[in-house]
Amino acid sequence: QVQLVESGGDLVQPGGSLRLSCVASGRFSIYTMGWYRQAPGKQRELVATMTNGRTTIYAGSVKGRFTIFRDNAKNTVVLQMNSLKPEDTAVYYCNAVVGATRSNYWGQGTQVTVSS
Repeated sequence: QVQLVESGGDLVQPGGSLRLSCVASGRFSIYTMGWYRQAPGKQRELVATMTNGRTTIYAGSVKGRFTIFRDNAKNTVVLQMNSLKPEDTAVYYCNAVVGATRSNYWGQGTQVTVSS
């Protein structure tokens, strides 16, 4: 069993920054770790992911503003979010794709609110 624990969500003003962290625990081999988000009334969408080989994928709406980091030794993924906009408001979920079966695991979510 894989457990993902997120932290770092908060209320921030437009133009501000936040740093989200996620730590994975359990016995496993992680293929990718990353972040998704879900705004009220919308589907969950990819924000950013990184493979073990450091290949990254970013949503177009966050490119140049968000950066994803991984520490494979610590099973940690961090999302640095700069120049935040009100449309970034959402619940952010940590995701890990694990094992030979590429099973998906999700964190409980952390709220990010961008508002003045």
